[in-house]
Amino acid sequence: MEIIFIAGNRDFLLGDEYCRLAGMRRAEEPLHLDLGGEPVLLLHGDVLCTDDTAYQRFRARVRDPGWQRRMLARPRWQRLGLARLLRLASRLRTRSAPERIMDVNPDEVRATLQREQVGCMIHGHTHRPAVHADRIDDRPVRRFVLGDWFDQGSVIEADDSHIRLITLPRGSAEDARS
Repeated sequence: MEIIFIAGNRDFLLGDEYCRLAGMRRAEEPLHLDLGGEPVLLLHGDVLCTDDTAYQRFRARVRDPGWQRRMLARPRWQRLGLARLLRLASRLRTRSAPERIMDVNPDEVRATLQREQVGCMIHGHTHRPAVHADRIDDRPVRRFVLGDWFDQGSVIEADDSHIRLITLPRGSAEDARS
């Protein structure tokens, strides 16, 4: 089974060499897939949260190749300390940020589906597992949101006729359909 890695908001420094050693292929987003004969767009999801302008500025900075080279040139102890500091700042900020900016922007979701010419999108980042159905230009579209792995897990199951979101309550991974 091929494992594809798309960087998120905490693992953006993982590169091709790490992915090779871990037995996975790094892909840039958005990634176009075919699941059950349906074209699907896969992305981390943070690019859809356009109302969170402070995060979008942070994202642009840490995705810059020059910034990444400078960060990776630092000693490991310094990188780990900075990562802990950034994570703490992120936790404090998300606790006080208005809920509406922490979710996807519906206009950005629609624009992305139209621009990428797909009727199905899968993403994470917001950690609110759900399946959202909508219509764009009189055609049905769906958006599958994967949850985090702290309180529960979630996976996508696809076959020739369906794409399903399955939630896995913590500690019950042995039965994904329960």
